[in-house]
Amino acid sequence: MIPPNSEKPVVLGLIGFGTVGKGFVRLLRKETELLGRRLGFPLMLKTVVDRNIKEKDSPLLAGVTLGHDPAMVINDPEIQIVIELIGGIEPARTLLLEAIRKNKSVVTANKALLALHGEELFQAVHAHRTDFAFEGSVGGGIPILRSLREGIGGNRIQSLKGIINGTCNYILTRMTYERHDFETVLREAQTLGYAEADPSFDIDGIDAAHKLAILGTLSFGSPIAFGDIPVEGIRKVQTVDIEFGRELGYVLKLLGIAKDNGSTIDLRVHPAFLPEDSVLAEVDGVFNAVEVYGETLGPALFYGRGAGSDPTATAVMGDVMELARAIHTGCFHQVPPLGFAWNARIPKPITGLSGIRSEYYLRFMAHDEPGTLSYLSGVLGEHDISIESVIQKGRMKGGSVPVVILTHMAPESSVRAALNTIDQSVHVTEPTVLIRVEGNSEQ
Repeated sequence: MIPPNSEKPVVLGLIGFGTVGKGFVRLLRKETELLGRRLGFPLMLKTVVDRNIKEKDSPLLAGVTLGHDPAMVINDPEIQIVIELIGGIEPARTLLLEAIRKNKSVVTANKALLALHGEELFQAVHAHRTDFAFEGSVGGGIPILRSLREGIGGNRIQSLKGIINGTCNYILTRMTYERHDFETVLREAQTLGYAEADPSFDIDGIDAAHKLAILGTLSFGSPIAFGDIPVEGIRKVQTVDIEFGRELGYVLKLLGIAKDNGSTIDLRVHPAFLPEDSVLAEVDGVFNAVEVYGETLGPALFYGRGAGSDPTATAVMGDVMELARAIHTGCFHQVPPLGFAWNARIPKPITGLSGIRSEYYLRFMAHDEPGTLSYLSGVLGEHDISIESVIQKGRMKGGSVPVVILTHMAPESSVRAALNTIDQSVHVTEPTVLIRVEGNSEQ
């Protein structure tokens, strides 16, 4: 697949011809002329390998060497850029390390691999002075990583928060506006192809946490230990809390949050209420958005389709073009993959939930008897937690009365201590529901 051009082509090898791989090859075929004009030289896809390549006969692969052994790409001295789109940890990790050691440029969209083994990969990239790009790993076609590395790289990033999992955003959107329960909407999402047969990675927040680890690394120039990131998913979200939140003027989203606290980095993934008039609150369906706050820049929003064949293929193509230009000019490693010089990164611990301050939505299921509300407010007061507003409704199924309290800013450690006392008391019938509130003030 060599476009007509007098310039010598940059040669590509693709490992993985699944949804994104097929989208990448389709884009390469469709925009051959555009790519040649932008680059000034052609791209040549020489080899595509996939473990099920015999089952993937496609006119897109005409003129391309096909196989099922990744060594055909890794060991070919003519292939200059290795594109890994198989996902998972192994064999992707081993293959990329081998490609780096052979001084090949590498493009991947493998967020899980980068979150869990990024330090090992980037250490190899630094040692071998190769180029490594991974825009497709976060936000589909949204150019958030390149923007953090270069476009706003002169800004000290103070914080970011984002809706970075389309499956969860679709589910919460449907629960909010259609008032369906979680299980019903999940089945609908699976039928439509927005959720996997086993949706655990998405609905338990793991996918979003993988992406947040990458965003945090590029934002703050600090290695991130993925296992230290607090993660809460949306399995336990109930429509009753979504409706109470809307009554208070809030919309529920699964957020990835990153804040520079100076000596620590606050990274966390969990459902959170946002003011209904905020920009992120209006991001619905399978769309993603990341709001970045730079010290000099102020707020900036990155919005678009966060997954899928064509958006992710667009990000992969952008990476290929960047690395191909470096190969063509011989100017490698101009921008460090993580946006910071390798030896200039500063390790910082993750704050952890016990160290954060937030506003809180608390729903108590209480006995309908005198003194209950004064007891709840009294325990909160004993822990220096002030109340902003209260909603008390009539009895629900089972006879308990929901009491919803919205707090002012408070340390999570104090809130947890208060709830530990309340949940063991005779005044409540079940554990308190806690949802953090973001965006009302600087937090």
